Amino acid sequence: MNSIPVTALGLAEHGLPVLPLLADKRPFGLCRACEGLACGGRPNMATPGPCACPWPCHGWAAATTDPTVLASPQWTAAWRRARTIGYHPGGAGVTVVDLDNPTAVAWAHTNLPHTTTVSTTRGEHWIYRGAVRSVNAVRTGIDIKSSMSYARWLGPGTGTLAELPDVVRALAERKSAPVWPTPRAMTVPAPTEGGDCRHRSPAFLERGIAMAEQRITEAASAVHATVYRTFLAVLSAHGRCDCLTEAHMTRLFIAAQAKGESPRHCEVAWSNAATALGM
Repeated sequence: MNSIPVTALGLAEHGLPVLPLLADKRPFGLCRACEGLACGGRPNMATPGPCACPWPCHGWAAATTDPTVLASPQWTAAWRRARTIGYHPGGAGVTVVDLDNPTAVAWAHTNLPHTTTVSTTRGEHWIYRGAVRSVNAVRTGIDIKSSMSYARWLGPGTGTLAELPDVVRALAERKSAPVWPTPRAMTVPAPTEGGDCRHRSPAFLERGIAMAEQRITEAASAVHATVYRTFLAVLSAHGRCDCLTEAHMTRLFIAAQAKGESPRHCEVAWSNAATALGM
């Protein structure tokens, strides 16, 4: 009997949101449309591509503790093919400091309080109580995995779980400054009948941006898909001239980040929407 689903169910019962991973550590697409990430999604995200699933079905956002979901036909098929277990650290209220080489491990021993430690193939995972933004490459060979990310389950480790130290929070914040998309230079046909571009009407453009902000703010679920589709709608209506400014984009990014999106996820969603429209 495959022990992976049994272990995963046990972890979920203890409050650890889990998901099945392939041998190369990538997560599964857990619906037919996303099988093999055919939807355009990236493995460590929920729905950055034009994914039309009614619920997150791959990446960290699919991680769950719900036994009904874990035993569903889609998940059962995935567990049979899984080679390891992933989990969402932020969903469990913890942060994994992923130390990818001996130099990084040595830095941790000097600069971080001792905590629960798990050996990896190349280094160690140091796990702390408390969630923070997930950021890669905060130092050479060191990633922070917590909110909006997943890590491999490599066992319970050794040592007592410590509180997330300020030094880790500082590393995450320093690397997490908002990144706004650069306005694109686009060439569009001249306005018909010699009139001005209708987007230059303050009321028209303001109404469109305000409606987009409201749509994101009011999203009760599928936030990632809502953000992507809202960005797609804004770019479709307002993105083919120079009237959509960085200030407008910033408003949309702020609304998305208030719902839990990271700056990087916002940037990827915006880029994917622009690409889908041929911009």
